[in-house]
Amino acid sequence: MAAPDLSALRPRLPSPLQPLADERFTRRGVTLLLKRDDLIHEALPGNKWRKLALNLRAARGRPVLTFGGAYSNHLRAVAAAGRLLGFPTIGVVRGDELAGRPLNPSLAQCAADGMRLVFIDRSTYRHKHEPPTLARILTEARADDSYVVPEGGSNSLAVQGCTDLGRELHDLADVAAIACGTGGSLAGLAAGLAEGQRALGVPVLKGGFLDADIRRLQTEAFGAPTANWRLDDRFHAGGYARTTPALDAFAEDFEQRHGLPVERLYVAKLLHALTTLTEEGAFPPGTRLAAVITGRPGPETAA
Repeated sequence: MAAPDLSALRPRLPSPLQPLADERFTRRGVTLLLKRDDLIHEALPGNKWRKLALNLRAARGRPVLTFGGAYSNHLRAVAAAGRLLGFPTIGVVRGDELAGRPLNPSLAQCAADGMRLVFIDRSTYRHKHEPPTLARILTEARADDSYVVPEGGSNSLAVQGCTDLGRELHDLADVAAIACGTGGSLAGLAAGLAEGQRALGVPVLKGGFLDADIRRLQTEAFGAPTANWRLDDRFHAGGYARTTPALDAFAEDFEQRHGLPVERLYVAKLLHALTTLTEEGAFPPGTRLAAVITGRPGPETAA
């Protein structure tokens, strides 16, 4: 099978880098820059494009099977890619209790884009990465010939695809910061940066497990982890799809200040973290701080 022609999607690359005047940063001598990865493609914004591009080439037109929760940005991106490029997609959704219920807006969009949805119980889902469990899932989903992309899209090809994000920031930023779900984007971003540049990850899930995952992903992709990144685990607001009144108020205030819609699950936590860290003096005066905007508000706002 031939690899799909990804140029047909007409991605906007490199994504724009926009300075943003915010007195909470300027009074500390920090220049805030927004790396607008959310503008790469209408249906595959941000790190979704970067993580999927090499995987879609590797799939070479075969059905693509992947995993996600009921409000997964990743599932929607894979479904959209299948519709736009003409290959079948299968989404394995966490929670067999969802089967037979009306689809939420996120899953309804997946179905509208042609994705076949398969609901599995949460216990099986937790073990989906184990070869025997994955083989059973593929058989039961009638998808043995599928190309499998992991939850969130993070594998060695995805990490390699995200190195371009770092390369696009050469000579333009001192610190590049990104919200982290599965860690693949940060792993690639850090590897693509130039000497002297640093990467900062803001996990949106609690648990403290990402450090090991990122090192593993970098080792699989490049042979060894890089030493130019760190995580700050304080800003997850209770976990994935969780929020607090303070975080909601921050996001609404940021939108009013700058006229920029703020996606709540990732971007709000990133911007809140950077504002707090700047006020704590974490960045020396003169720092050029690039915040990677990975998505925009959509139907994923429910828990």
